[in-house]
Amino acid sequence: MQSNNIIEISSCIFQYPHNSKNTLDMAPLHVRKGEHIFLHGKSGSGKTTFLNILCGIIEPDISDIKILHTDFSKLSSSHKDRFRADNYGTVFQQFNLLPYLSVKENIALSCGFSKQKSSHVSDMESEIERLLKELDLSPALLNTPAMNLSVGEQQRVAVARALIGAPKIIIADEPTSALDSDAKERFMKLLFKQVEAQNATLLFVSHDRSLSSYFGTHYDFTEINKAAR
Repeated sequence: MQSNNIIEISSCIFQYPHNSKNTLDMAPLHVRKGEHIFLHGKSGSGKTTFLNILCGIIEPDISDIKILHTDFSKLSSSHKDRFRADNYGTVFQQFNLLPYLSVKENIALSCGFSKQKSSHVSDMESEIERLLKELDLSPALLNTPAMNLSVGEQQRVAVARALIGAPKIIIADEPTSALDSDAKERFMKLLFKQVEAQNATLLFVSHDRSLSSYFGTHYDFTEINKAAR
């Protein structure tokens, strides 16, 4: 019988070159389908390094990681890139929008790198307009260059890009750090509405513990990363 866990970390050890000690030495961690995980911890505790390993951007020294019942540890770098493009939606702290591309072009990029995601979208423009409406953004912004948007607008465009194509796993790395308290609350409600509509699994990393009330599961990263203790 196949496990309901879509992320299974049995071991994960990583050390940056020339460092005297490990950056990561993970305790076992299992994440179930549809679970919403809040990871908090002090700066330098290894949270972003951990996300980069899960995304295949950083190669750990030792690992036993299964994601979506695939032995992620054994995939080549190119296969990890493809796996990430097909299965992940990512909201970065700095949003990583391409400034001269329009809102529509930035959101569509996610499907441009994945036939799997693209197959879930029958009408790209209609789906982008739906997401913009759900995220309280005017469809009039569709052809606006990203560099002309406010910080809050850029953030919601980044969320739309992460959600389009029905990815199974959403990863958010400090996405509220540039927002005031009122904007944070609106953002969290919008994010959860969309994640729950897609039954996606959410991994949300932040040092802001006030956000933990939105999540059913939370971890202090220093407790699951033995190297940070």
